[in-house]
Amino acid sequence: MPVFIVAGQSNTDGRVPNRQLPAYVRANGYRHAYWCYNNGWYSSQGRFERFWPRIYNSDDSCKWAYDAITYYYLDKSMGRDFYVIKESRGGTAISLRCPSDHGMYWSASPDYLRSTQATDQGGKSLLKALCENIDRCIDQSLAKKGKLDIKALIWHQGESDRRDDSLYYENLKAVVAYVRQHVADKTGDKKYLKLPVIVGGIAHASHGYSKGVEDGQRRLQQEDPNFHLVEVPDATLQSDCMHFDAKGAELLGVKVYNKLVDLKLAGKHASRVAE
Repeated sequence: MPVFIVAGQSNTDGRVPNRQLPAYVRANGYRHAYWCYNNGWYSSQGRFERFWPRIYNSDDSCKWAYDAITYYYLDKSMGRDFYVIKESRGGTAISLRCPSDHGMYWSASPDYLRSTQATDQGGKSLLKALCENIDRCIDQSLAKKGKLDIKALIWHQGESDRRDDSLYYENLKAVVAYVRQHVADKTGDKKYLKLPVIVGGIAHASHGYSKGVEDGQRRLQQEDPNFHLVEVPDATLQSDCMHFDAKGAELLGVKVYNKLVDLKLAGKHASRVAE
């Protein structure tokens, strides 16, 4: 049973209006994609629903991110139901020295994790929220559906860490290690200590771009054979010069899917899509 873990800040959460979904997505939709979406305070409590893009926003929840495109192609190539556990919150950092939305952080610092609870339990840790939601999904839903096969962690984040970018390498490395260890402990399967990680890059025109963050991502890719950076330096942005526009989000979504194909994580009969 294929499972993908997806996490990050606003460009993972979604900031493109659903009316700008590609015509092929609007025409064909999704048959096999199910997700459990969580956003800081908000938790789906381990429950899955058929995927259709939305965000946790009382003003306009009808928005999508790059992952909607990735799921679209996975929907075709997998040929079976697959499940997504997603935790995303705009404006959030790993580094405790950076401003972060409502004081919520992805930090894997042991001292920090001991000092707070998950964000959906009244605390400030997004990392705990992600991992506790993984546990709920397994216990309440996935364990009843068959043998678990967690394919990858897909991550897009880093804009909010640009003010402390010299530590991004260490900080992201710690987050990845924490998630891998947690999944391995939860499942009892040590293969997840090498869980593939696919990280989306930040457009160079973005106000949130930082060479230090990108250098940290590249260094992790060089050191860790299971860490993969999908760079999109020329991806187009909305007028805020921070969030992908429809074309930029589509580009990253296709490139993430193609990376899954390259890694043989997208189904036996998967093939790359034109970028």
